[in-house]
Order: sequence, then structure tokens, then C-alpha cells
Amino acid sequence: MTSGSAGFVAEGAPAAGQDDAVLPFAVEPLDLRGRLARLGPALDSILTRHAYPEPVARLLAEAAALTVLLGSVLKSGGRFQLQTRSDGPVDMIVVDFDAPDRLRAFARFDAARLPPQGSVAAEALLGRGHLALTVEQGGEITRYQGVAPIDGGSLEQAAKIYFQQSEQIPTFIRLAAGQVVTPAGTAWRAGGLLAQFLPHSEERRRQADFPPGDAPEGVQPHHWSEDDALGDSWTEAQALAATVEDHELLDPGLSSEGLAYRLFHERGVVVFPAHPLRDSCRCSNERVESMLRGFSQAERDDMVGEDGMIGVTCEFCSTLRRYDPKHFRKV
Repeated sequence: MTSGSAGFVAEGAPAAGQDDAVLPFAVEPLDLRGRLARLGPALDSILTRHAYPEPVARLLAEAAALTVLLGSVLKSGGRFQLQTRSDGPVDMIVVDFDAPDRLRAFARFDAARLPPQGSVAAEALLGRGHLALTVEQGGEITRYQGVAPIDGGSLEQAAKIYFQQSEQIPTFIRLAAGQVVTPAGTAWRAGGLLAQFLPHSEERRRQADFPPGDAPEGVQPHHWSEDDALGDSWTEAQALAATVEDHELLDPGLSSEGLAYRLFHERGVVVFPAHPLRDSCRCSNERVESMLRGFSQAERDDMVGEDGMIGVTCEFCSTLRRYDPKHFRKV
């Protein structure tokens, strides 16, 4: 690999991959920008502490990979949240990414409705509902939320619909999740590839048919589809990205740089410094105490358990905190 001012050209592959990181890359001749996500120990910690059934863990792992692919572009201090609400056995997923590197996630499911063990498609778990993506960049920048339908499909399909309807950016997404055998035992991993057609030139921008922004009332916005004349570049970019295999996204011995090289080396791919990730929850004693003080005295009395204490378990990190109800009574 040769160093560059903003990144480096992927000319080969290190012997092993970097876990829990997102690698940005660019293929300039194709006007392609993208990111590769590889989740390892951080994801395994999130999933194993909840002891999710295998199909639920796999789905949540895919959601985590999608979240870091989308949220890792935020500046320090920003927050990105992915949330699903649906009528399937897994009726709710929440994944939070707090820039620059904190990740947490949980899934709510009905064990009685889960399909029998075995290979279970995401469609059977999600059902119908919606995918919501929320961005909070901090400061004076307003909060933004985009919503896409989940219509008996996968998270990949819902994300693709989101980019078609909300962002109007030609986008390719591939997610993979599974368990691998390591010297320490079986561990969960996930990976994801996001590639977008983002041309610089005005001619190529018109070819991609980007929306004009906030048009006056009555003006119909432009829409693109994969059948539109986006040009040979996007067609070629999709074809190259589509050669990625699930096992490549999960292989702990294959680096993201090496995978980027394998996919796009014929066109020249430049990779940039990877963004590390970690399993970290934002809950704290102060936050929980503040929440409890927001309830009425009668509501707090109903929370008291048989041991005479108020117990609160974080849905994300499963940390159990106990509080003496006397601590909240006004003198």
C-alpha cells in the first residue's frame, strides 16, 4: 500500500482484518463513494449479553452493521439512530450510534411467534411496518428523521427504498451477519458494504437526475430509477459491488482494505483512515435517577419490588441498578 495525503491506494491486503471499524473508500473513475463495516467483539458483546435466539441475533447484527454504515459520517458529538417498528415476531429494533465511536443496540421480540430454528429469512421476522433513521448533529442543526416502509422485506430492501424516496441517491447496500469459530469459541460477526453514485461534474449530476431541492409548490420533483440513464459508471459500479460475498464481509482474516481492493482494484480504489467502533451504552446512574424523579410518588411506589428496592434494567446493556425509594421522597 502506498501512502497519500487524504488516503491511500489499496494495492494489496494485510493478513488480517481490523474488527469493529468502518472504512471509507472512493473509486474516482466511477464517481463512487462508499464504506465497508466490519463488526466483531463489540457486536458479539452486545448480542451475547442478551442471549438472543439465533434468528433475532442475526437480524439485530445486520441492523447494527447498517447503522454504522450510515451513522459513521457524523461529526463528533452527533447521534444516529435506526429504529424499526413492525408487526412481525421482532416488532422493534433500536440501534444507537453516538459519534465518533459508541454503539449500542437491542431488539424486542415475541418468542412464541418466532419460526422454528433453522435458516429464517428476515422477512419472516420483520413483517410489515417502517424503518426510521434519525440524525441529530448537535448545535443549531435541526434534527432530521427519514422513514421508509418495511413491507415484508429485509433491512437491505427498506434501506434501498429510503435512499430512493428520501435521499434520491443511487445506492447499493449489502449486509451479512453470522457466527464464526475462533480459538476462543463461537463469536458473532457482521459486515456491510455501502456504495453510492456521487458525481462531481454537473453533466454527471444531471445524468443521475438528482432532485432540485425545495421546489415551488406545483413543481414535480425528478425521480431516478435503476432503469434511468445513469450512465455506464453506475452500472459498472453496481456490477463490481454485487460480487461481494457474505463470507468476505464476515471473514476475520480478510481486511476491509483487502476487500475494497478485491472489489474495485481494476478501476483504482482509494481508502481513507478507518473509524473505530466500540460497545458503549449511554446509560448512567444520573440518567436513571433523573428518569425516576420524573415519575409521581404513586408511580414510583408501584415500582418497588419484593426486596423493597426499585430495580431498573437498561434495555441496551442489561445493567441492573437498584435504588432505595426513600431516596426520591421529598422531605
